[in-house]
Amino acid sequence: MRFVLCLLFIAMCCNAAFAEPQVTPAPVNNYQVTDTTTHPTQISLLDSVVLATKAREKFIADSISMQYIKYPDSALSKQFIAHTLKENLYAGANFLDIPFKTKSILKDGHNRKTRDQWIIFTIIGLLIYTALLNITLNKDIKNVLQSFYSKRAVSQAGKDESYINFWAFIGLFLLFGFTFGLFLCQLATYNNAYYSISGVRLFVSLSFIIIALFAVKFLALKIIGFIFDINKLVSEYISILCLTYFNIAFVFLPVALCFSLLDAKFIPYLLAIALLLIVLILIWLYLRSSVNIISNFRFHKFYLFIYLCALEICPILILIKALNI
Repeated sequence: MRFVLCLLFIAMCCNAAFAEPQVTPAPVNNYQVTDTTTHPTQISLLDSVVLATKAREKFIADSISMQYIKYPDSALSKQFIAHTLKENLYAGANFLDIPFKTKSILKDGHNRKTRDQWIIFTIIGLLIYTALLNITLNKDIKNVLQSFYSKRAVSQAGKDESYINFWAFIGLFLLFGFTFGLFLCQLATYNNAYYSISGVRLFVSLSFIIIALFAVKFLALKIIGFIFDINKLVSEYISILCLTYFNIAFVFLPVALCFSLLDAKFIPYLLAIALLLIVLILIWLYLRSSVNIISNFRFHKFYLFIYLCALEICPILILIKALNI
């Protein structure tokens, strides 16, 4: 009996020694199953950036189409209206809290009218030209300036034809034409007058037109003096005219300079001062001397009236009407 129990014990020990070990199965995840037979599909960093960019572009395109192409949402319209009312709607006490005069120096601006740069260079050129005339023809320039306040200089200019030599006459006559033309060009620009030409071309055209008109006037006076045999009287009268125009040229030069540098609100005062100086020169120099010359020659006053209308007043009126200033 003991022998049988020993055999059974030995048999059970051998069976436990040669048996295979049991493997406990791993828990299965219900949400993710890993297939070890194929390669895992992973998205790279570059692909994720491309996908995010495309998604962002689609979002922006949808937003733009919703705001500008499709009819806006009612909530968006209400939000815009509320923002507009909040920013601009007055919420005071019956407008009584608004001060009559504000203490703030911040105000609405205005467009400043800029002037062409060529005007400054033209004025500098005329000033240099005047300085050269003063250096080369100092005596004649001095005689012209003295004629404004010296009665003796005016009477001497009427009797002596060589009071101003030929080159001084040409130089001062060109100065008068260019300064007068520049003044008219600035005045037309200030009044916003429209012409087919503008700028430098308008200035040059006006200057040559003025020079041509006054040259024709002097030539017509010489022809009248030759026809009626009053050459001496006409020569004295032309000398007075030249002195008057040359003095006016010295007025136009600083006026043109101030015209180009002053603000637009000061231009009416400048024009008033210029007109006052020109009238003063005409009365003090031209009318006084012309009356002295005409009093020495007896003729019908109707002829004087015709002359003043034909050669003195009408050309100025025609020029103003043609320029629309």
